Amino acid sequence: MRNHTAIITFILLGLTDDPHLQILLFVFLLITYLLSITGNLIILVITLVDARLKTAMYYFLQNFSILEILFTSVAIPRFLYSISTGDKTITYYACAFQLFFVYLFGVTEFFLLATMSYDRYVAICKPLHYMTIMNHRVCRRLLFCCWVITLLILIPLVSVVMGLEFCDNNALDHFACDADAIITISCSDTQFIQKFFIICAVFVLFATLMFVVWSYICIIQTIFRFPSAQQRKKAFSTCSSHMIVVSITYGSLIFIYVKPTGKDVMRINKGITLLATSISPMISPFIYTLRNKQVIQALNDLGKKILLSRN
Repeated sequence: MRNHTAIITFILLGLTDDPHLQILLFVFLLITYLLSITGNLIILVITLVDARLKTAMYYFLQNFSILEILFTSVAIPRFLYSISTGDKTITYYACAFQLFFVYLFGVTEFFLLATMSYDRYVAICKPLHYMTIMNHRVCRRLLFCCWVITLLILIPLVSVVMGLEFCDNNALDHFACDADAIITISCSDTQFIQKFFIICAVFVLFATLMFVVWSYICIIQTIFRFPSAQQRKKAFSTCSSHMIVVSITYGSLIFIYVKPTGKDVMRINKGITLLATSISPMISPFIYTLRNKQVIQALNDLGKKILLSRN
């Protein structure tokens, strides 16, 4: 008979025990976190205050920035606290809270990216009907669907993972509460849960990625039919920022869930998760601002208004 224990706390082992590496890691994560929050807040503010950025494209970008802020804030501050204090413990309920919201914001991002690709499809393939098709009501409904679909997938998944039984081991080989790490230390039969988890991950990846690919196939076919090179260049520049962010985001998911088996799996998982929760939210706002003339102009105008108000 196994000795089942009511786990009330987990121990997050983190990434390294080397004090010098921990200092470097703390500085790196603090800088990337502050840059991520600052960059996404700037996008959020300018899309709210600038009247020129009231189209569907910027409505979805605004919500994407909110998701990026929430996503990186669920895991990174707690990890920074753990590094600075040496306290690696996390309560069972705090772990469940973190696990739920990391996946909630992360999975919703994938559905939102698919929605944003549809917005670009309508803008380029059906420009005369863009304002009619992508009106405010439709945009709100699409965003609502992103959240509802995510919750329908996530609630049973997290409920099953947090309902696992544990024996003597409560050490999670991760810097945050991760489903794979929790399943690994459980003494329950996890074969069904692992299959269920993979099915959910593959569904999210396949469903959203296929929609993105379909949208961009239609977009590229339409762009190549444009008569002038200037029109083609303008159309490609409209989509380029979204395509880069899609590549980074989907690349992270593929590396985490379509991964090799072996003893280095968890180390790869931790590394990619760290990049996904720190680097990706940091560079996304810079990609959208540096490659978007309207956003740059709105940012310049906002800066001028702030300077004039101070004078």
